[in-house]
Amino acid sequence: MVKAVVGVNWGDEGKGKITDMLAKEADIIVRFQGGANAGHTIVNDCGKFALHTLPSGCFYGHTTSIIGNGVALNIPILFQEIQSIVERGVPMPKILVSDRAQMVMPYHVLFDQYEEERLGGKSFGSTKSGIAPFYSDKYAKIGFQVSELFDEELLKEKVVRVCETKNVLLEHLYHKPLLDPAELLETLHQYREMVEPYICDVSSYLWNAIREGKEILLEGQLGTLKDPDHGIYPMVTSSSTLAAYGAIGAGLPPYAIEKVVVVCKAYSSAVGAGAFVSEIFGDEADELRRRGGDGGEYGATTGRPRRMGWFDCVASRYGCRLQGATDVAFTVLDVLGYLDEIPVCVGYEIDGEVTTDFPVTSKLNRAKPVLKTLPGWKTDIHGIRNYEELPENCRKYIEFVEEQIGFPITMVSNGPGREDIIYR
Repeated sequence: MVKAVVGVNWGDEGKGKITDMLAKEADIIVRFQGGANAGHTIVNDCGKFALHTLPSGCFYGHTTSIIGNGVALNIPILFQEIQSIVERGVPMPKILVSDRAQMVMPYHVLFDQYEEERLGGKSFGSTKSGIAPFYSDKYAKIGFQVSELFDEELLKEKVVRVCETKNVLLEHLYHKPLLDPAELLETLHQYREMVEPYICDVSSYLWNAIREGKEILLEGQLGTLKDPDHGIYPMVTSSSTLAAYGAIGAGLPPYAIEKVVVVCKAYSSAVGAGAFVSEIFGDEADELRRRGGDGGEYGATTGRPRRMGWFDCVASRYGCRLQGATDVAFTVLDVLGYLDEIPVCVGYEIDGEVTTDFPVTSKLNRAKPVLKTLPGWKTDIHGIRNYEELPENCRKYIEFVEEQIGFPITMVSNGPGREDIIYR
């Protein structure tokens, strides 16, 4: 069976933990999009880890971790990450890299930094990991596919051709040092040596695994609202964050994905710029940020404080629908235990009218939250494993959210660890 694990909203929902938990029963875990620009935080017996490229199931000895063709592969970062977990006592994971994956080049990272610098106050809040320049080159057909590392003649010619184009921009738009084709070619030779032992025709490998009845997890990065088509454009990422893209980014037929586990926080948080209707500020936000997540709500990649808000039923219903949710995993519920009352955003007021449909960005920027307040449960729910043992107001909160979004909450997470989960 193939299951996808994806985010409902802005990302940072706790997908890493849910993937790590589901990986116990899985054979293969595949990252299918995005790059090292977002992180998944995992807490397990070996400690606390922030993964950026490695799939979140890599801590189990029985799993195979795959970097799919849809990933923006930064080869040095992948290998630094492998080394960092092995140094901390994790057994060397079994890794396969798609021969059709494309590589984040050193100049992609530079262009990302230079462009954010050039835009100044109008920047997109990029993580400066080279993601937008990488995907723009991929679709402009001047990206470097892993398989091309093994065709020396093509590589030599392409490096010269690409440097010519990039140097025009570096000289005239950014006024920065130019690229040296010989130096770039040498870097690619180093990448070839690093990645060669792991290369695989991933699509064929997964096709055979499906026929053998293997359990496959597809791990997405970020969430619905960061999707370039269906998210809050242009404050989005550059690859599709939807479960449907898992089929493309891993090389599977679309009907192979039988389950879609969407991960959804019990409150809202976001990193980066863009509309955020249920956002809260000041002391109220500081308190939630400080108590939130495992050690507070700060980006796993950037360390930036996340923007905080109440649960948004409008955005979450939209996110579940676009992802095709079969199961909702409701995370960080334990964090809300300090509140007497818990506001929930149940609608948006736009130009004097209330809607429960998620709108396009220009309307979203004018939206004000319509809030409904629910009673809190004022107790620590950490350690509870049985749904019926949760405080009544806590169960009412979950059931209210479930009714609002219209998709079944089948898992409730009440702590950072693997075992902190309640199945319904």
